[in-house]
Parts: sequence; structure tokens; C-alpha cells
Amino acid sequence: MRSIRVAFRPAGWLLVAGALLAAGSLIPLGFASASQQRQRDSQGGSRQPNPWVTSWGASPQVAVPGSLSETGFDDQTVRNIVFTSVGGDVVRVRFTNTFGSTPLDIGQASIALAGSGTTASTGREVPLSFAGQPSVEIPTGAEALSDPVRLNVPALQDIAVNVYLPDATGPATQHSLGQQTNYVASGNHALDRSSSAFTTQTQSWFFIDAVDVVRSPDDLGTLVTFGDSITDGFNSTVNANARWPNDLARRLDDRSGFTLAVADEGISGDRVLTSDVCCGENALARFDRDVVDRAGAREVILLMGINDFGFSVTPPNPVTNPLTDVSAAQVIAGYEQIIAQAHADGLKIFGATLTPFKGAGYYSDAGELKREAVNTWIRTSGVFDGVIDFDKVVRDPSDPLMINPPFDSGDHLHPNDAGYQAMANAIPLSLLLNLRP
Repeated sequence: MRSIRVAFRPAGWLLVAGALLAAGSLIPLGFASASQQRQRDSQGGSRQPNPWVTSWGASPQVAVPGSLSETGFDDQTVRNIVFTSVGGDVVRVRFTNTFGSTPLDIGQASIALAGSGTTASTGREVPLSFAGQPSVEIPTGAEALSDPVRLNVPALQDIAVNVYLPDATGPATQHSLGQQTNYVASGNHALDRSSSAFTTQTQSWFFIDAVDVVRSPDDLGTLVTFGDSITDGFNSTVNANARWPNDLARRLDDRSGFTLAVADEGISGDRVLTSDVCCGENALARFDRDVVDRAGAREVILLMGINDFGFSVTPPNPVTNPLTDVSAAQVIAGYEQIIAQAHADGLKIFGATLTPFKGAGYYSDAGELKREAVNTWIRTSGVFDGVIDFDKVVRDPSDPLMINPPFDSGDHLHPNDAGYQAMANAIPLSLLLNLRP
């Protein structure tokens, strides 16, 4: 199968612009940088009559030693199951080789509505193309957009994105914590409706980081939830899509009138200031790629910083923990830079208070004082466009330093499904939609 070979810039820049399916035909758009694509998405243009929103997103991560991502794939098909926030009739997928060590050959790819297990619920898998070709080679550190295809994608729907890797990929770009069962088959099964070949299971997503749809008139844009494991949905029920961003998407879908797509850009273990092999690039390093470059990005909810304090009490390590004794002032300075970048790109940004962590494995009295200092700054500085007080929502009324037991997943750090739902329920939709309360 012939691959189209194109010149890319580094990851974080979208260089394969797709084609719009108009009047039953594909209209090539050529190549565009991320900033050019954002301008087209937000303003429209002669070749892009409708803007895009990110119905599903997940931040790419480096391969983790000892996992399936370390060895990668060779003559195998990955079936990624992802959950939409808003629906649409035209869809495209962003494929990623952000952290690959060699060029990535995608031999074939497809998208379908997902039913029970790995079987498409209606119709067949819809083949995806790249500038009209069925395959693509993505250079090291780059990403590629598929051509748009017509597919009626409902809101709040599991969909399957199949990726056939004909050659050895080397270490695979992934999103480690999917909280979702995904599947791997030997050989090319990108167009199979049957699940019988997909005998290997994993809870990570591979080689994709966004599913975009052409938005409806009621879709105002994309809300990006930017955070760590609490945003990533750690300890939520697997396959239930019970992360708080999913619950927020359900609330938005339930209302009539204007809505927002929700892209979950949480990474478990992530920090504002420090990158880690296990736990992703720091927030400042990935903000442009994971927030600003998301299709239709309009607003951000920032919930991150507890790991900066928790990990900083452990002995320093030049690779995994180069910063010691991270202060509240340092995290606040990181926030200020993130806020400045968001505003420079025309995004609203809402600050979420850090939730309690007394009893967690890395809790310390010093870390608690830093958390309280940061929360006070979030509530009172006036720098954010709004404040979401998650701390107030999930804390124990009898011991505000701890998570309320009905909301505690058991590790005293991460909420359970009920806790995540309470967080989503506490977000004022009027704040996000710029409506009067």
C-alpha cells in the first residue's frame, strides 16, 4: 500500500489539513500551520464554511518502560474506543507521532460507531484518508489530520478508531491512562466489524489525540479541561466514561440551546513545572499543543498543582524530580504564565481550586500549607476569568483537609465516580456559556 510522504513541522503544528466533504466530493485544503488552521476554524473561509470543535481529545505521552507502548507495534491493528462530547455529521481524526523515535507508517485507518465490545453498532467502518491517499507516513515528532468524512456521530457516543501499523513503530506515542478497554489485533483489521481478531486488551490509547466534528450552530466552541490525574479520571470506573469532564459534557448535552464540546487534556501525575517519563510533559511545555491547538478551543479549566507539592517532598532525582521543595509562589508563577498564554490566544481560562489530599501517600503538612496558599490565590487574585471551587465541593465538612468519604475513591487523593459527578455538577454552566445566572 502506497504512503503519501509530506514535509511536517514539529508536533504541535498541524500540517496535513484535510479536505471538506462538499456535495459528495472531497475538496483538498492543502497544508496549514496550527495558527493558520485556528484562524480558519474560528473565522471560516472560502474553503472552510464550517468551523471544527474537538469532540474528544487526549494528551499524547512518551512510551513508558515496561508497557505495551515501549515495544510498539508491527503488522498490528489498534482499535481505540473513545467517547464523544458533541455530535456532528462530518468528522476527522488527528493522528500523532509526537513522541515516536522513527517515522510512523499508518497503513490504513477507519472510524465507526462502537457497540458492544469492539463491534461497530451501525454500518461499516468508514475508511479514513490523508490528502486522498489511504495511508500516510508521519515523521518523528509530528502529527497528521485525516481528511474529513461524512459520519453521523451522536453526542455522548463511543466510537472506534482503527489504526493499522504495517511496520515496526518503535516506542509508541500513547495516552497512558485511558480508563477504557482498547484492543489490538495481529495483521490488518482496520475495516473489520468483527471483534474476533482483537485478542489483546489495553487501557491506553495509541497514535490518536483528537476527534473533531464540524460543529452545529449551537456549538460555541471547545472547552479544554487541562489537568492531572483528577481530570484524567484516575480511579473512575473503567469503560463508564465517568471522568468529571464526561459528566460535564452530559450536563451540557442535557440543556437546550448553546453548548460546548469538551476535550479532556488531563495526564495522570502531571505537574505545572516538572516533566516526567511516567507522567507527561509539564503544563507549560504542553499547553500550546494540548490546549491552544485543539480545534475550536474557546475556554480552559485549569486544575493542576497538587503533584508539584506532593512529589517535591521526595528525594530529588535529576530525571524524574529535578525540582525540590516546590513553593506555592513557583506554582502561582506557572499559573500566571499559563493565563497569559491563554489570553494571548483569545481563550478564557477558569481556575479550579486544588482538592484535599490528607491521607494520600505523598501528603505532608508543608504540602497542605502550599495547597491552601494556592487556593487562596486562585479565589482572590482576580487573574482568572472565573473560579470553580472544587475544593469546597469535595472536602469533608468535618475535616476540610480530607476528601468527603462518600466522594473518596479510597486513596484520599482521587474522587470516585460520585465525587467526579459532584465536581461536574458544581460548575456553573452560565460561567462557561457566558450567560447571565
